[in-house]
Amino acid sequence: MKESDIMVTPSEMPAAVPLLPLGLAAYQEGAVVSRTLLKRAGGTITLFAFDDAQGLSEHTAPFDAVAHVLEGEAEITIAGTPIKAAAGELVLLPANQPHAVHARTRFKMLLTMIRSA
Repeated sequence: MKESDIMVTPSEMPAAVPLLPLGLAAYQEGAVVSRTLLKRAGGTITLFAFDDAQGLSEHTAPFDAVAHVLEGEAEITIAGTPIKAAAGELVLLPANQPHAVHARTRFKMLLTMIRSA
C-alpha cells in the first residue's frame, strides 16, 4: 500500500502504517493550516503548515506540548523569550506559560499535546 492510497481523517491516522507527515498538510498562501492526526483523552498530535510570516498569537494551554519542526524555521516565544527553531529541532511549550509561534520561513511542525495533571 502506498501512502497516497491511505485516507487520513481529521481526527485519526491509520494504525501500523508508516506515513510521511510533510505530505499530510499543504501550505496555503497567507495562512496557517492545521490537521489533527490523532486525538485521544491523553493528548493530541496536530500537523501545522505555516506560510511565510504567518503565526499563532500569544496564548496559554493547561498542558505541556512539544513542537517538532519538520521543515523550515520558526520563532517560538515562550514567556517573552524568543527561541529560533529549525527543521529537526524540538521545543517544549510548558503548561500555563504564554507562548506564540511565528514563521521565519514557510515551515511545518508536529505539535504533540500531553494532557496530564
